[in-house]
Amino acid sequence: QVQLVESGGGLVQAGGSLRLSCAASGSIFSINAMGWYRQAPGKQRELVASITSGTVTNYADSVKGRFTISRDNAKNTVYLQMNSLKSEDTAVYYCTADVRPNFGLRRGYWGQGTQVTVSS
Repeated sequence: QVQLVESGGGLVQAGGSLRLSCAASGSIFSINAMGWYRQAPGKQRELVASITSGTVTNYADSVKGRFTISRDNAKNTVYLQMNSLKSEDTAVYYCTADVRPNFGLRRGYWGQGTQVTVSS
């Protein structure tokens, strides 16, 4: 069993910053890519940023230069530093990880989501 638990969401004014964290726990052999998605009301879930086990990063065009993804492999944790937040960043943010568990097949796991609300 593998769990992803997010934290760090909340309400912030436009131009402000938030840092999201996502910790993976359970029967984990290794973690490959990790990432963050978001879903705003009435919209499809979209990729925000991803990071490989070798720390190669990828960002959605809408967040480039404002958001930074990083990870701590020793803690099985991925972070999303969000700066210069805009009202359009308001969404539920989901963590995802490509996990090889100690037993069973490698597959993707999702967190429960954390709400980020940016007030204008």
